[in-house]
Amino acid sequence: MNLNRQRGTSLIEVLIAVLVTATGVMGAAALQLNAVKFNQVANFRSHAVFLANDITDRMRANRANATAGNYDIAVDADAPSGDGIVDVDRREWLQELAQRLPGGDGAISRNGNEITVTVQWDEGRLAKSRLAGGGNIESFVFVTVF
Repeated sequence: MNLNRQRGTSLIEVLIAVLVTATGVMGAAALQLNAVKFNQVANFRSHAVFLANDITDRMRANRANATAGNYDIAVDADAPSGDGIVDVDRREWLQELAQRLPGGDGAISRNGNEITVTVQWDEGRLAKSRLAGGGNIESFVFVTVF
């Protein structure tokens, strides 16, 4: 038997095993990174729902001002600076949006007894996984009737 024909066979097997293992580890790392990213996205969405409910609860506690349209505020509007309960509620809500959500902002509008609360934030981290032209701004719209 010729031993020269068998030289290097073990080295090739080891290199293939290392390549397969490295590919598996890279796949697991990518899976973990996506899990962390989408967990954070779910966290942002949970905050959006919570904050929409927060302002509607405040409005229910002050129903007369809510149905009169005193809580109405547009996206990108400055936080009110007054010390009345409506101004404090809106200011605290906008501060929480800005603190808990990246680029967080919100709007409140009224149409009769129907109140629409819109919470929006920037999900720019997902730009590579979105459809082309989809934009980075995500929003949650909550409609309730008083």
